[in-house]
Amino acid sequence: MSDYEQEQEMEVEALQAILMDDIKEIDPSESGIATTARCFQILLSPQDDDFDESAYVPVQLALIFAHTEKYPDEPPLLNVKSVRGIKPDDLASLKEKLDQEATENLGMAMVYTLVSSAKEWLSEKYGQNGGDEEPEETEEKEEEVIVPHGEAVTVESFLAWRERFEAELALQRAKLMPDSALTAPKEKKLTGRQYFESGRHAVKGASTVADEDEEEEEDIEFDDDFEDDEEDMLEHYLAEQSGKPTA
Repeated sequence: MSDYEQEQEMEVEALQAILMDDIKEIDPSESGIATTARCFQILLSPQDDDFDESAYVPVQLALIFAHTEKYPDEPPLLNVKSVRGIKPDDLASLKEKLDQEATENLGMAMVYTLVSSAKEWLSEKYGQNGGDEEPEETEEKEEEVIVPHGEAVTVESFLAWRERFEAELALQRAKLMPDSALTAPKEKKLTGRQYFESGRHAVKGASTVADEDEEEEEDIEFDDDFEDDEEDMLEHYLAEQSGKPTA
């Protein structure tokens, strides 16, 4: 027995120990594979042992393999069949997937790896949480109505906000001003002599005289109503005085 044959035999024994009743040897004529070598069929279902029977999808897959002469340095011969409920297009997709994985795992015993991959694919496609494709959305989504939140804006609330905003803006500007601008000394007062020598007193005096001349030029006019009001006030005063008791 060559090393290849010995390794192939060991793999079959390991698979039989793990899969037990789910693996069996079949006649090559039933395999769908063009070979005269020993062929084995492994039955796979999408659910685990603790599956919910009420949600059970009645599908089952048969993974068939045969060793080539130089396996595992060559990929095994593979075939997949629907025992129950699997679409032909899905079978073709799975077969392509397994062939690709077999090429990636050359040099090692890979049948159990392919079995695990096929079971995972079956669970995703036909398991309790898979196989049900989301229906296409035929109805247009309703436009979302944006509901405003908060208080309504009024003229008073806007003006109050603007005052706060301007105050904060002034505070920020003050923080950005250099310290030299904030601590700059104010203009010093001039002494009497400096004030006299600067000539400001002459300008101020001239402006004062001009203002007085303008005031003198203005005529104060009193209308007739003013004189009538004075007479009424005088009569009211005399009436009050005459009503007081003499001391």
